[in-house]
Amino acid sequence: MSKHVLVAYFSATGVTERTARELAQAVGGDLYEIAPAQPYTPADLNWMDKGSRSTLEMKDPACRPAIAAPAGNMDQYDTVFIGFPVWWYVEPRIVDTFLEQCDFSGKTVIPFATSGGSGIAGAEERMKQLCPEAHWLPGRLLNGAGGASWAKSLVHD
Repeated sequence: MSKHVLVAYFSATGVTERTARELAQAVGGDLYEIAPAQPYTPADLNWMDKGSRSTLEMKDPACRPAIAAPAGNMDQYDTVFIGFPVWWYVEPRIVDTFLEQCDFSGKTVIPFATSGGSGIAGAEERMKQLCPEAHWLPGRLLNGAGGASWAKSLVHD
């Protein structure tokens, strides 16, 4: 049995977007971009600049950057994959905005991430705290092949 699946993602540079598209195609799911209301510039993403937008956002755990457009009717989804690049060992704050704007009660939520070297464990911990009413499955770092077969194994009986 196939479930109604949403693949929601935030991608600053396109890497996570490619992975999200692969997963959505593999599971026959809908795709939703967690797009910032104010797009990030290359200067905003300069993690080595202590005054860059991304650095300032990540220093503030309460920061919730605005999303350009809401996700729409979340009631239609049983399963939601949430993808993001790992920033400072956790999910970007805009992902927190998405988690807090939607009702994940009773839904299966599966994180996935892309990263140049950090793991996903810190993000999983934080995300579960933001949405304890969801049924969380272990996430995965997807920096290469294997994402499609992994996603299929989670949503198809």
